[in-house]
Amino acid sequence: METKREFLKKLGLLTVGGVVGGAMAPATASNSKGNLFAPKKVVGLQLYSLGRELTEDVPNGLKKVVEIGYSRAEAASYRERKMYGYDVPEFKKVANDAGLEITGSHVNPPVRKYTRDNMGEIADFWKTTVEDHAKLGVNTLVQPGMPQIENHDDAAIVCEVFNKAGEIAKDAGIRWGYHNHNHEFERVVKEEDKAKQRNPWMPVGDVVYDLMLEGTDPSLVFFEMDVYWTVMGQNDPLEYFEKYAGRFPVLHIKDRSVLGQSGMMNFKNIFTKAYENGLDEYFVELEGIKAGMTQFEGVKECFDYLNKASFVK
Repeated sequence: METKREFLKKLGLLTVGGVVGGAMAPATASNSKGNLFAPKKVVGLQLYSLGRELTEDVPNGLKKVVEIGYSRAEAASYRERKMYGYDVPEFKKVANDAGLEITGSHVNPPVRKYTRDNMGEIADFWKTTVEDHAKLGVNTLVQPGMPQIENHDDAAIVCEVFNKAGEIAKDAGIRWGYHNHNHEFERVVKEEDKAKQRNPWMPVGDVVYDLMLEGTDPSLVFFEMDVYWTVMGQNDPLEYFEKYAGRFPVLHIKDRSVLGQSGMMNFKNIFTKAYENGLDEYFVELEGIKAGMTQFEGVKECFDYLNKASFVK
């Protein structure tokens, strides 16, 4: 008697992965019109993108994220040792039940001004935070808020604090990183160099972001570049990928609103160079939403854009 597999193969209904339609191989399910057998790409979402539309009903919201096509996410709601109002193990279960893998998380320490006096306090904060995120099972833990940096001494202390946070995270098997906005591309100037500032089009001083990159240990601290904010800071992401190769294993993919609709961002060049430099993971982040569109509708359009883009693996 022929087996079910032999029978299906005879009818031409057995693909390399399984049965047409996904009964035996979900990877063959349709993901876009006219592309019946192409699997959906592994696209991550920064859950901050959904705002209250998620927090009003987290379990169903996470299910909607998966229905859109996202398979992994980066959290952004760790407060008082809870995630989105849940104890960490409970939130992990809610995400798992939805079919969503939480691979990263955004967390800020309780202070913005780092000093020699509060370095121990900040380190203790990261010890507790890392302990909780180890339970969540994340790969990366990222600080998205810029500390106060007004001079080179501030920058040096910040880098020391970052290295310590990275060390704490590394001991738990988690990579620690920093996420930029546009203020990191401002400059700090030494007193002796201020007299050289004669032409505003030829600024003097050191870019804060560069000081962070150069003052931190690559084995302890990575940088999650937000490509949109880098452009808004009047800088080219590709130049940073080239100058600091290997420091950007994770990216935030963002546009003025829905991805690919502003004309400001050359995502093809960004992805191409990022892959060359060892891109491990990226997360969509949507902040500016168009009138008449819900956040969920916006992140769906972002997913569709990346899922159909030939330059995204």
